[in-house]
Amino acid sequence: MMTIPWNSLFGGMLLGISATLLLLFNGKIAGISGVLTGLITPKKRDYAWRWLFVIGMVSGGLVGVYFLGAEVPKEYQTSISMLIVAGLLVGIGTRLGNGCTSGHGICGIGRLSVRSMVATAVFMLVAAVTVFVRLHVLY
Repeated sequence: MMTIPWNSLFGGMLLGISATLLLLFNGKIAGISGVLTGLITPKKRDYAWRWLFVIGMVSGGLVGVYFLGAEVPKEYQTSISMLIVAGLLVGIGTRLGNGCTSGHGICGIGRLSVRSMVATAVFMLVAAVTVFVRLHVLY
């Protein structure tokens, strides 16, 4: 018997709706790396919506944890240095790929961007290889 992950389905629908609304009403792509880059190098009239976007993401996470009972991992099975290296590699990959999974995977594929489809396929392939190496080669 197949079970449907309703929370994941609902969350994905909310992501798609919010990305569509941002594009329709503001003409902006809801890619996290682009939103944050715009905060670091701000332009006139392109600043407030980015702060609202980030505040909404953080407050949404807080609502999920404190009011809806979402769980946050309290222990990691790797070292802090490995987490830092992983974060840096994600940042470098985001820069090399001209965007992140939210920009390419959610927004780009929805716009039928070939570049985003290729980027998302590469993201997924590298993720699969990374998991395989981590679980079967390193340990």
